[in-house]
Amino acid sequence: MRVAVVGASGYAGGELLRLIDAHPEFELALVTADSSAGKRVGEVHVNLAGQPSLAEAIFEPHSAVKEAGCDLVFLALPGGQSAPVAADIAERVPVVDLGPDFRLADPGDWARHYGGDHAGRWVTGLPELPGARSLISHATRVAAPGCYATAAILALAPVVAAGLASAGDVVVVAASGTSGAGRSLRADLLGSEVMGSVSAYQAGGAHRHTPEIEQALTELNPGGPAASVCFTPLLAPMPRGILATCTAPFASGSAGTAELREALSAAYHAEPFVRVLPPGQWPATGAVAGSNGAILQAAADPRSGRATVVAAIDNLGKGAAGQAIQDANLMLGLPETAGLTAIGVAP
Repeated sequence: MRVAVVGASGYAGGELLRLIDAHPEFELALVTADSSAGKRVGEVHVNLAGQPSLAEAIFEPHSAVKEAGCDLVFLALPGGQSAPVAADIAERVPVVDLGPDFRLADPGDWARHYGGDHAGRWVTGLPELPGARSLISHATRVAAPGCYATAAILALAPVVAAGLASAGDVVVVAASGTSGAGRSLRADLLGSEVMGSVSAYQAGGAHRHTPEIEQALTELNPGGPAASVCFTPLLAPMPRGILATCTAPFASGSAGTAELREALSAAYHAEPFVRVLPPGQWPATGAVAGSNGAILQAAADPRSGRATVVAAIDNLGKGAAGQAIQDANLMLGLPETAGLTAIGVAP
């Protein structure tokens, strides 16, 4: 199947190229970029130099996707840039957007966090949510959720859906590797600024993934109160990975650690990419690096009356390119695991 990657010069786009090259059913037909148009892929993504056919491909302008005749298109563009490109792609061609343009249903949320015109909402590309796999399989337009949102939703959805925890007072503190901020040159992302330091940013509900988490948790409880999330992201001195610590009050009475773990296990026991760790073992980002895996652990805190669930993912894997491949496999009727692994690279 002929595949295009629009916006392939960034970190998520580069990870898509790596995964597509190893996919048994995909053939890379087109790569596009903005400022890197005209350059070879190997000049921008040195890690891909070992595959000459890929490394010698030339980045074309985004407009080339209109005439590419592809069977599938991935959009890996910044906020506000996917919608104009998607409008030029035939409706019959499946599209997976890794960007934010089609994630939010509420125009007010879009206006607060992004600005500009609200493009509408596509099917949410998180297959592990209840009912999502069928919707993705029958869709031609899918929006993969953000990396932080993926980790937090995977952590909280089962305990909220099971009635063990309330989404009305959720607190998420999550650390991400620097690749989550993109590839643009910024002083606060220089090695000398990041190495040996962990910093908070966009706290107080300012981060763009906050409404995604609230939207997903609210939809798990139709007719109930809207979810409320206090989200604090942290920048960690590592290139990739997310560790999200998520807490929520018990929905009624008290839930034990065993009950929380049972809810996670029941939700994910058949999932190929999500694993609940054995008791006493806690997630670490290194365990999922380079993979589409997600690992979880839960604990009850009866003193504070809250449930805690910790999740680890690779922000470029399950948080971006890996999840997009998983969505595309479902959309095209391929095995969901094709070209993907839940096994991380260690050390």
